[in-house]
Amino acid sequence: MNRLAGLTSWYADWSGLKVLVVGLGVTGFSVADTLWELGCDALVLTASASEEHRTILDALGVNFEVVPDGEMVAKVIDFAPDVIVVSPSITPRHPVTEWAAASGVQVWSDIELAWRVRDKVSTAEWILITGTNGKTTTTQLTAQILHTAGFRVAAVGSIGIPVLDAVRDPTGFDFLVVEISSFQLHWLAGVGEGALRPLVSACLNVADDHLDWHGSAEAYRAAKGAVYGNTRRAVFYNRIDPVTEAMVRESNVEEGCEAIGFGLVTPDTGELGTIEGLLVDRAFVADRRNHAQELTTVDHLVELGFATPHMILNILAASGMALCVGASAVDVATALDEFTEGPHRCETIAEENGVVWVDDSKATNMHAANAALRSFPSLVWVVGGAFGDARIDELVQAHASRLKAVIAIGSDRDEPRRVMNEWAPSVPFVEIDSEDVMAAAVDAAASAASPGDTVVLAPAASAMDQFDDYLDRGRRFQSAVRERLGLAND
Repeated sequence: MNRLAGLTSWYADWSGLKVLVVGLGVTGFSVADTLWELGCDALVLTASASEEHRTILDALGVNFEVVPDGEMVAKVIDFAPDVIVVSPSITPRHPVTEWAAASGVQVWSDIELAWRVRDKVSTAEWILITGTNGKTTTTQLTAQILHTAGFRVAAVGSIGIPVLDAVRDPTGFDFLVVEISSFQLHWLAGVGEGALRPLVSACLNVADDHLDWHGSAEAYRAAKGAVYGNTRRAVFYNRIDPVTEAMVRESNVEEGCEAIGFGLVTPDTGELGTIEGLLVDRAFVADRRNHAQELTTVDHLVELGFATPHMILNILAASGMALCVGASAVDVATALDEFTEGPHRCETIAEENGVVWVDDSKATNMHAANAALRSFPSLVWVVGGAFGDARIDELVQAHASRLKAVIAIGSDRDEPRRVMNEWAPSVPFVEIDSEDVMAAAVDAAASAASPGDTVVLAPAASAMDQFDDYLDRGRRFQSAVRERLGLAND
């Protein structure tokens, strides 16, 4: 235990440290690769592994075993690790993490390991971003603004690029903008030599999600609130989400750290908001008590396709964080003109015979799906996936009057069937039970849609019952739409 406390640099003595890695996806592989570089004695236990990862670990000489979750503890006991590093999918109720809690062995995520070894090339400042929705877009936009301002910056974390890859990149960075999930936040140590000390942090919003992983709404919110811990310069909260403000009030930040609000409201001193069609900053402008600086206009955001309420909130948050660390209002405006959202986020695929086809596969919970559905007047909704304990009653109640039809995918369609029977029994409801799920779903949607309708894939659920992830789900939907319409696939 004492040895772990002193491991706060790439150049500390990591040699021979016994580290167990649980899970071998993108994150787990980045952990294993890093531990090999550090000279640790690593063992990877995983329920599944790609051929590529198996081949590389074999070549490196990293020990790994593919075993069912229930058989891992015996191997852990034999290995006797000094510390365990878990992938995001590993819950606190996994057999290995339960063993660790009972045995007093520390559990880290890849984030804590990356923080400890962040000085390999250059010690970048970290900006942490979390939230139930919008964190990927906000992370990307924050990085875009900082890049426009001339900084060396990388957008990393659960956005898809492991933070450990950026830490080891020989280029070096001024800033790492880290999208951090509630899973990773759960394991963070709040105190001690290895505790994160971000320069800036933000929680964009909080609504119940991932309750099957965390065990309760309270545990989920506590994990999200951990993003603010030990922040040094500024913490950002959503003025129209009282949960995030409460989290800021309860957080242990460093002396002198400012709390900065953002929202679709007239900003007070030290906040960002909107005034008469303008997005403005009253936090990072000279004489902020009496003046505000314009960042952009709602009319211009309409031209860019960024004028939805949730996107304006993302823009305000990203702008504030970038301004906080040295960007200018000009940099914000320039970056917005150059910015494109990532794929599968309310992405228009095609318009044919008056029907628009939209891919929002990234809408993996009810709140993200709501943002998509409220954007269109007449809907054919493709919904479904792994719901866990989630319920979508409020979503159907809010949009029932605009639903032309609902197409349910997913291996278990009980939730959409239940909620449609209860709240919208007159809306045509089609369940897809086919080997080629997306082809059948697109065929059903095409049959239900008329000119003026928008077919929206906004699943409100995880993809990992029938697909690899939301990216795979979105790609297959787009491919099926193009096939149906006779368009070339990219």
